[in-house]
Amino acid sequence: MDHEQRINMKFCFKLQKSAKETQEMLKLFYGDATVTMKTVYKWFERFRNGCESAENEERLGRLSTSKTQENVERVREMIRPNRKLTIKEISEDLNISYGFLQNILTTDLNMRRVSPNFVPRVLTVEQKQRLLSVSLELRDPTASDSSFLRNVITGDETWVYGYDSETRVQSSQWKLPRSPGAKEARHSKSNIKVMMIVFFDLHGIVLPEFVPRNTTVNCEYYEGLLDHLRNDVCRKRPEKWAKGFILNHENAFVSHIASGTAISIK
Repeated sequence: MDHEQRINMKFCFKLQKSAKETQEMLKLFYGDATVTMKTVYKWFERFRNGCESAENEERLGRLSTSKTQENVERVREMIRPNRKLTIKEISEDLNISYGFLQNILTTDLNMRRVSPNFVPRVLTVEQKQRLLSVSLELRDPTASDSSFLRNVITGDETWVYGYDSETRVQSSQWKLPRSPGAKEARHSKSNIKVMMIVFFDLHGIVLPEFVPRNTTVNCEYYEGLLDHLRNDVCRKRPEKWAKGFILNHENAFVSHIASGTAISIK
């Protein structure tokens, strides 16, 4: 099947298709058996250099099916600079069978493939220092004044979808011991979405604002948003407006640049 895909790659190259377009077309037909993007790039490079053959270069012998220390070290050296390589990619490059390669990674190298923990933003050193200093400033009054948190208004942002799939808890239902288990098709989230920035305190929502489509939340936009918040606080929370309040919006990248992590507005 790989030889067939290489012929199709050459055909797409002659039609001046890009490597990405070619791989997407192959995936529509071959599904999970499609060659990797790295393989497509490799063959496109060969075709650009004048190669007319779709035959694979001869390998030195058969696939290695022995878990030698040499193979373990070869795998270690290859995966060390690029932890995102797949078993299929490593197998193609090192000429080691898939099963033995999987065993080398999990048993000999004691590695597991896991997803990264995504964070909203990677802050600079200056922004981290700002976070620390504001946290220290707020620590003492929080401990000494029991009513301090009542003066805090928190801001956050989220995506609002045209429709959203139910969670497992939301879709659960009562059943008798002999009743068959309920089944429901999994629905994906709607592609129609809009960002909402909301400010709230202990008493509820102060200001919900939907960001218009194709709008970048930059410093200028955030400054206007704070003006809207000031007006709503004055109207909905007159006691906070009279005494002053603390605004906490620590997850917003723009707020780090434009206003700091927490500010007092009077």
